[in-house]
Amino acid sequence: MNSHQLSTMRKIRLLPFAIMIITVFSACKQKSQSIAEIENNQGKAYYTCSMHPQVCEDHPGNCPICGMKLIKVELTGSGNANNRIILTEAQIRLAGIQTDTVRKENTADEKTLTGTVTFNENETKEISARIAGRIQQLFVRAIGKRVAIGEPIYSLYSEDLLTAEKEYLLARQQQSVLHNPDVDYKQLIDAAEHKLQLWGLSAQEIKNLAVSGKTSSTVNILSTVNGTVSGIDVHEGDYATEGMTIFKVKDLNNLWVEAQLYASETGNYKLRENVKVSFPDLGGQAINGSMEFINPELSETSKVDLIRIDIPNPQGLIRPGMLAYISIASGQKNTLAVPASAVLTNGKGSMVWIKNADGSFSSRMVKLGSGNSNYVSIVSGLEYGEVVVSKGAYLLNSEAIFKNGEDKMDMGNRKM
Repeated sequence: MNSHQLSTMRKIRLLPFAIMIITVFSACKQKSQSIAEIENNQGKAYYTCSMHPQVCEDHPGNCPICGMKLIKVELTGSGNANNRIILTEAQIRLAGIQTDTVRKENTADEKTLTGTVTFNENETKEISARIAGRIQQLFVRAIGKRVAIGEPIYSLYSEDLLTAEKEYLLARQQQSVLHNPDVDYKQLIDAAEHKLQLWGLSAQEIKNLAVSGKTSSTVNILSTVNGTVSGIDVHEGDYATEGMTIFKVKDLNNLWVEAQLYASETGNYKLRENVKVSFPDLGGQAINGSMEFINPELSETSKVDLIRIDIPNPQGLIRPGMLAYISIASGQKNTLAVPASAVLTNGKGSMVWIKNADGSFSSRMVKLGSGNSNYVSIVSGLEYGEVVVSKGAYLLNSEAIFKNGEDKMDMGNRKM
């Protein structure tokens, strides 16, 4: 086979690929012309492919690229149709696109502090011995273990408990055998039962004692609180006196974030003021907290003031020792605003992507005012209640450049 024949065969093999490229480019070219014609002819809808949003027709049919049935998209008249991006639900999820509503928010200047998550000492509880005795066995041996109300946490040997059980059984026996009208047997039984409850026996254990009639000098003590064990003050075999602390338990559903301010700055903040707290260890996840404490005394060495932020932790993801960033607004300035992450800015201006009523996305040039790390005020370009893309705006802008070959900063709908 000579070189001319080889060249001919290569051209034949490349022919299907060339036809496919021509088809795709033809579809893209047809899209731009079709949208323009639809708008010029005052069309109310166009048809596109959910897999190939660059395809646009003014009539129903099948996608020229993949053959799927085209879907109908209503034109709302709020901008150039060529200024729209259509994504499927799967594409939106894959791109991580999130939206937010244009509304009034505090856009006053903010100060960011670095803090540390600690236990909320107001939620610390102690489990103490209700009766003197020897610790037979610890069912909770490690700090950090979670305990629940009604869970056995240790067993106790007590001679006093054995005596109290005998008194309870004797009172029940006298009631069934003796019939002295001058003795209130029920009162005796209730008093003996109440003593057993105070000393740690559950209602079921007292019931079993009454049925079996067998006493025991050892009792399993149940937890009376929910939380995480932060301290174990005894060992197996130790003698515990009445009131002695056995366990310390802390509730992690509510925590503190502690940070420091210079003394000159504390006057700008108030107790019960809402602040935003983010956690780099949780991917920057942010939650709202409340200023619960501003120390009236300065540190003797550094002359700074300690503050505490109260934060909820219902899912248990936040742990003591984590690093936290606290954003505190100095004052109140409520203005029409969007999340700072929604704004794209370069030398030509600022732009946001909005979500239209038909589910498509389009760009909008805006004029910004002052703001902080969370929200930026809107002077013009947006109205209250409109939906903007708060996460993924850069991806939409890149898709628009790829689709139209132009930067949306140049062709955004200037509604200012």
